[in-house]
Amino acid sequence: MKLSHLKIIRVIISLIIFISISALFLDIRNFLSPAYTNYFTYLQFIPSLIKFLKLTGITAAGFIFIIILTLLFGRVYCSSICPLGTLQDIFSKIYVRIKKKKHFMLRKPSYMIRYLFLAIPIIFILNGNLFAINLLDPYSNFGRISTQLFKPILIVLNNLVSFVLDKFKIYSIFAIDLKEIDFILILFPISFLIIVLGFSLTAGRLFCNTICPVGTILGLISRFSLFKIKIDLENCISCNLCEKVCKSGCIDKKEKVVDFSRCVNCYNCFTVCPTNGIDYSYGFKKHSNKIPEEVDYKKREFVVSIIAFLIGTSKLAYAQTKIVAKKLSTIPIIKKNPISPPGSISLQHFTEACTACHLCISACPTQVLQPSFLDYGFLGMLQPKMDYNINFCNFECVICSQVCPTGAIIPIQLEKKKLTQLGKVKFIKDNCIVYTEKTDCGACAEHCPSKAVTMIPYEKIRAPEIKDEYCIGCGACEYACPVKPYKAIYLEGNSIHQQAKVKEEKKIEEKINYKEDFPF
Repeated sequence: MKLSHLKIIRVIISLIIFISISALFLDIRNFLSPAYTNYFTYLQFIPSLIKFLKLTGITAAGFIFIIILTLLFGRVYCSSICPLGTLQDIFSKIYVRIKKKKHFMLRKPSYMIRYLFLAIPIIFILNGNLFAINLLDPYSNFGRISTQLFKPILIVLNNLVSFVLDKFKIYSIFAIDLKEIDFILILFPISFLIIVLGFSLTAGRLFCNTICPVGTILGLISRFSLFKIKIDLENCISCNLCEKVCKSGCIDKKEKVVDFSRCVNCYNCFTVCPTNGIDYSYGFKKHSNKIPEEVDYKKREFVVSIIAFLIGTSKLAYAQTKIVAKKLSTIPIIKKNPISPPGSISLQHFTEACTACHLCISACPTQVLQPSFLDYGFLGMLQPKMDYNINFCNFECVICSQVCPTGAIIPIQLEKKKLTQLGKVKFIKDNCIVYTEKTDCGACAEHCPSKAVTMIPYEKIRAPEIKDEYCIGCGACEYACPVKPYKAIYLEGNSIHQQAKVKEEKKIEEKINYKEDFPF
């Protein structure tokens, strides 16, 4: 097989994985089965690593396969499996087509920056916090970009097509509700997309080789790869074509060396070399070129020392969430604990394993899962929370537990989920319109699936009564409550999920007079 064919294979594989993972986040009609996600998230490095650390077992060891693949062939993960890497390639390809010229060039390795952006997440992880990983993980960032930016655009386009087809009495496509967008929370994916877009258009894979911690880890491992891309000194004619198409900027035509630790195995060089001057063979042959020793170990020590002050920051307390009112109301609601999804076990387990990839947010059919701001504290920013202002958790749904790639949300059986208490219901009498306006309501009790909220006689009407031991924390009552701006009923999250009691239904026995004639 010709080496140039490797690029064709790489492009096909990367597009299949990119389209498949994009479909997970952009599935606006919930066509895909949750089981489908495991096939494509298994090989995502950071989610697989976090899941392995939490759950262990071969079912969570996809990152080991990536390490083995890297030890054999180099950073094929970055070129073929990482969806953010493929997205960068798409941007670069479009730019090259428009400019109609190759724009890549040799760049010196930025070891100082690379190891800094690797050391910071490691320190956070050692302190039991994933904040830095959440911000830098390529898969999670791709998920946030897809869910918070691309998916709303897709919904708008779907609704526009639905509107046009309705005029022609064609109803094959229906409109989808677009929930309110929090512009503060989409600032990060927008900013990240702009940065990655800028890097990919001007410097190819600069992000992967300077900021991405996964790229740095795999780059270190690839130094020991069995097969490496090298320049064949006998066949190379110094035409400079390979250097121009190298999106990693790691080919030095003057020294005739390839910095394989920065090579993302895009195989562009194989397609342009006119003399077979680029080789891909056993990496420890004597004639293979060595990567210049440019690593300053004193700089590494300096990097570690200047970020040592970050140790211990993961112990910050959870921030209280105060609902902001648009107008004055009687009693504001202050929630001490956010509510994490069913299957997440506890706030600690969830925040220590979640990389904020937002796959659960995208898959949630009611969209009750939303990105958080300071609900889990500053270090838990962007991790999903249950937002009952948006909607409530479907009593018959466990999709989020089936799609989570990191083990932050463990798969949970539906019957167990129906008795898992995420939080407890709280009632503010002075906010309830039954008491303030002397009017009937009952929306909370009507929507409660576990009968933790019931209606009891009050004067000539009926008022809510709560029994929080039966509450599962689904938020149906809070979502249904019509009181604004502060709800009369709300959910307070459990820091550790508990077991709800089952309310026994009272059987009403009606005495029938069989002697009485039927009235019809």
